[in-house]
Amino acid sequence: MQKAIELSLKGSSEGKGGPFGAVIVKDGKIVGQGHNNVLNSNDPTAHAEIVAIRDACKNLGTFQLSDCELYTSCEPCPMCLGAIYWARPKKVYYANTREDAAEIGFDDAFIYDEIPLPISERKIQMIPLGREEAQKAFKFWVEKQDKTLY
Repeated sequence: MQKAIELSLKGSSEGKGGPFGAVIVKDGKIVGQGHNNVLNSNDPTAHAEIVAIRDACKNLGTFQLSDCELYTSCEPCPMCLGAIYWARPKKVYYANTREDAAEIGFDDAFIYDEIPLPISERKIQMIPLGREEAQKAFKFWVEKQDKTLY
C-alpha cells in the first residue's frame, strides 16, 4: 500500500493527474503499477488502477490477474471497478474512501446514480443505432470455434 500512496503523491506533484496510485502484486512482488495520468495523457481513462492493470497484464503476458492483488490509494471509481472485475484479481485493498475523494473534488456519486437508471433516463443520451448490422459480429463470435473465452 505504501508504494500506491507514494505513486499517488508522485503523479499529482508532477502535475500528471489527481492524487491516485495503484500497484498490482503477485506472489509478494509488484508486477504492475501506475498513478493517475489523465492530465499528462489527455486520456480520461488513465486512472491509476487502469494504468496499473495495463502494466501488470503487459508484464505478465495475460489479460486476467486472478493470482494477483491490487492495492490502490483510494476506493475505485465506477470505471476502475469495472476494469478490476474484468481483470479478476483475487483482492483489492484501498486506503482513502470514495467519500474522501468527493471531499477533495473527485465526486463520482453521480455515476453510481446513473448506472441503475433506465437508458432513457440517463443524463447522456443513449441512442440505439445499427443493431441489425452489428449482430453479424456477435453471430460470428458465437459460431467461432477457436475463440478464447474471458
